[in-house]
Amino acid sequence: MTDQAVDTGGSQLPGNEQRPAAAPAPTVSQFLGRTRELKELRADIERAGLDTLSGRKAPRARVLLIAGRPGSGRTALAEELVRQVADRYRDGVLRARLTEPDGTPVPTERTARELLAALEVATPPGAAEDDLTEALREALADRRTLLLLDDVAAAEQVDALLPGTPDCLVVAVSEGPLTGIADVRPCTLGGLDTKSALELLGRLTGAVRITVDPRAAEGLVEECAGQPLALVLAGSWLAARPQAAVADLAKQLRSEGDEGPPTARLFRLAYAGLPATAQRILRLLSLAPAGLVDPHTASALAGCSVSAAHTTLDDFAALGLVRLLESPLPQYEVPGSLLPLLRALAESRERPAELQLARARMLERTVRLLQSCRAITETDSIEAREKLLGMPRTLRFPNPRAAADWLRVRQPALLAAARSAVADGELDTLARRLMSQLVRAMVAHFGTQASAPELYGIHRLVLDVAERRNLPREQAAALLNLADLDTRTGRTTEALARYRAALDAGREANDPYATGRAMESVGGAHQELGDYDRAADWYGRALAQRLARDERVDAARLYGRIATAHTYAGRYGEALRNWRSAVAGHRKNGDVAAQARALSELARVQEYAGRPEESLRTCQEAVEWARRADDVRLQAALQLRLADTLEHLGDPAAAKLHRGAAERMLGEELLESDSGAEQAPNACEIRSASSKD
Repeated sequence: MTDQAVDTGGSQLPGNEQRPAAAPAPTVSQFLGRTRELKELRADIERAGLDTLSGRKAPRARVLLIAGRPGSGRTALAEELVRQVADRYRDGVLRARLTEPDGTPVPTERTARELLAALEVATPPGAAEDDLTEALREALADRRTLLLLDDVAAAEQVDALLPGTPDCLVVAVSEGPLTGIADVRPCTLGGLDTKSALELLGRLTGAVRITVDPRAAEGLVEECAGQPLALVLAGSWLAARPQAAVADLAKQLRSEGDEGPPTARLFRLAYAGLPATAQRILRLLSLAPAGLVDPHTASALAGCSVSAAHTTLDDFAALGLVRLLESPLPQYEVPGSLLPLLRALAESRERPAELQLARARMLERTVRLLQSCRAITETDSIEAREKLLGMPRTLRFPNPRAAADWLRVRQPALLAAARSAVADGELDTLARRLMSQLVRAMVAHFGTQASAPELYGIHRLVLDVAERRNLPREQAAALLNLADLDTRTGRTTEALARYRAALDAGREANDPYATGRAMESVGGAHQELGDYDRAADWYGRALAQRLARDERVDAARLYGRIATAHTYAGRYGEALRNWRSAVAGHRKNGDVAAQARALSELARVQEYAGRPEESLRTCQEAVEWARRADDVRLQAALQLRLADTLEHLGDPAAAKLHRGAAERMLGEELLESDSGAEQAPNACEIRSASSKD
C-alpha cells in the first residue's frame, strides 16, 4: 500500500482561507508486502514475448496486468511497481482511470484527450476517438513512457490506448483477465501475507497493541482475509478506540458470520460507531461527482456549515472511510469499493425526495461558487463587485489566483457534476445554470482557446438538455457554439450542418439574434468551402434581416462580408459597390476605425480591378481616417499599400518614403504593445435559464 494522506499546507478554499490543512489520516506511509508479486512483475518486463521468440521485433508496448477485487491493494501495488521502475522511462509516467466510480467505462475519447493534455500535445475540440488515439500513439512513438491504466473494464479500452512502440510499458489494473490482448499474464492478488498485514495493523493502532496479543491480531488478520482496505478500516477503528482490545474486534467480526465480505462488515461497524449527523453526511457522499469531495460539496449535500463538513471529512479520513488527496486544496476521494455500500445505505435510509434535494443543494452551491469564481476576475465592473460583496463570505475567493486554483483543482469534479446532472434529467434547470457558469468561469480564467476541448463537451451537454426539454432558443445557442468550435478546427462541413440546424431552431424560437448569426455563419462556412455565390447569398439574407430591424452596425459589417465574397469570386464591380455601402454605413454610425478599414479594403479591390489612380486616392483617404482613429497598425499597412501603388504608377521615390514611414510606425507600435496588457479572450456564448445569472 502507499501513503494516501499528504499534508498540503494552508487552504485557499472560500470560507476556509485561514484554516490549516487537515492532518494526514493515519494510513500507512510506505508500501508493505507483495514481495513475490513485485518480483514476478519486474521479471515479466524483461521476459521475452511471443514476437521475440519467433524472431520478430515486438510491435507494441508490453502490458503488465494486475488483477484483483477492489480493496485488494491492486492500485497500490501498481503504484509501487511504477515507483520502482520509473527511472527506466525517461519521459515519465502517465496515469488514467478507465472506469467511473459508478462502474461506467470512461469514453476512450476523454481518456486519450487527458493523456495528450498531460503530454502537452494540443488536441482539436470535438476530435473523433480514432483521431485522438492515433494522435496519442504518434505522440508516444518517440518517447519512452510508462502508462498506468487503473480500473480497466475491458480489453478494448487498453488496446485503443496501447503505444505502438516496445520502448513504452503499460501497467493495467483490472478486476479480472483482459482476454483479447496478446501475451499478457495476469498477476492475481489475494490477501497480504500475515507478517505484512500485522505490520499494517501496528502502524495504525500502535505496535504495542499487536505485540501484547499476537494470536488475537492474527485472528483479526484472518477475519479481514488479509485485504488491505479491510485492514485499514479495522486498524482505524481500533486507533479511534484506545480502550478496545484487538481480540474484541476479532470476536465481534466472527460473531457476524459470513454476512458479506470483510470490507463490508468492517464498514458497517465503522458506520455504526458514527454520530447520526456524520452517518448522514457519509451516506450522502455517494452523490459526490466522480467520488471527489471537498468541504463545500459535503456541506451542500448535508445542509451543514462548511467548517463542520471539513471537520467531519477529516474524521472520515482518520477512519479510512475517505482518502485525503495530494492537492493544494482540501479534497477527498471516496474509495471505489465503498461507494456501492454508501449508495445502498443512502437508498435505504433516505427518501428519494431527500436525495434529490441534496443533489439540488450541491448543484446550487456549485453554481454560486462558479459565479464567485468568475466575478473575482471582473475587477473593472462595479456591478460584478457589488454582486460579489452580496455573497456570503464562505462563497468568496480572496483573489483571482485563488479562484483559478480552485477551478483548476475542481475541474474534473465540476465536469463530472455537469455530466451527472444532465444524465439525471430531473434537475435540468440547475444543470443549465451550472453549465452556463462553468463556461463563463473557464473562459474568464483560462481563455476560450485553452478551454476549447472542455467547452465542446459542455456545449454538447447543453444541446442534449435543450433537445430533451424542447428549448429551441438554447438549442440554437448550443449549435452555434459547437459549430464555431468545429470551424476553428477545420471541420467546416460539420459546422455548416450545425449552422443550418441552428437557423431552424432560431426560427422556431422566433429569436432574431440566433437566426441572424446563423445565416451569417452559414455564409461564412460556404465562403470557407469556396462556394462564393452561396456565401454572398446567405450574407445578403442576413443583411436583409439587419436592415429590417434597423441594426445599422451589423448591416455595415455585412456589406463588407458580401464585398469580400464577391472579391474572392472575381466580381470586382459588386465588391466595390458593397464596400462603398460599408463605408457609408460606418460613416453614419460614427465608427471611424471601421470606416478606415473599409476604405482600405475598397482601395485593395480598386487595385485588383486595375484602377491604380482611384486606389491611390482611396488609400490616402483611408490613411487620414486611420490617423483620426489612432490605429497605428492600419496606418502602417496603408502606407505599405500606398508604396506598392506608387511603384505601379512609376514613382519609386515616393514609394520609398511611404515604406520608411510604415517601418517607423510599426517599430513604435511594437514597443508600445510590448508594455501593454494582453487583451482578454472572447467568451463562448451559453444562454442561461435564469436572468439573474
